[in-house]
Amino acid sequence: MNNYLNHDSFVVFRILLRKYLLVIAGSMIQGFAMGVFLFPNSIPSGGAGGITVLLNYIFHIPASLALWLVNASMLVVAFRYLGSASTVGTLIGITVTSLSVQFFESNLYMPSPNVWIDLFIGSFFLGVGVAILMRQGVSQGGIGIIALIIAKSRRINPGKPLFWINGSIFIITGYIIDWKIVIQAIFCQWMSTQIVDWLYSLHIPRKTSFSALGWRRR
Repeated sequence: MNNYLNHDSFVVFRILLRKYLLVIAGSMIQGFAMGVFLFPNSIPSGGAGGITVLLNYIFHIPASLALWLVNASMLVVAFRYLGSASTVGTLIGITVTSLSVQFFESNLYMPSPNVWIDLFIGSFFLGVGVAILMRQGVSQGGIGIIALIIAKSRRINPGKPLFWINGSIFIITGYIIDWKIVIQAIFCQWMSTQIVDWLYSLHIPRKTSFSALGWRRR
């Protein structure tokens, strides 16, 4: 009996380790897309960035504080609707993404002569990173949490609600501040959410799951 319990504990540990390693990997890929391709061209990577810009523009709240407030409020929602595991994963994701953006902006920024090349590559890697996070049941932070809640409640892919929510925020931001970023931001969201939908729906067989552990205890 003790051997079964020890084996099950080890399997659970391996599953959790794999989960959080994937969360870290997805967050680093997302940070790479933002720090190297999107943020240097002033392209918002999502709705949280758009809300941050609006709070800074209207209420003169420092951008760093505004971004923290947006993500912190979304974490409260994540804990209420997605559970503690998703909240912990999202907190890890937000932290790793922020550190990755800082690292890649400082050490790996290689501007392209054409902003659309950066936009295309950045959108692709952003979608890959977000999809990895969402497949682990966590969000990339910000508006992604709302999209994940809608996806779970309606049993749909999270890419569609993510696109429509972020697109609405971009339009409001463009109307209040400047229209020039809207087209690029919407294209970024459209392409990245296509990647999210495809990878989120991709079937990858898993050798072990929590539900498979029950038979060993019988």
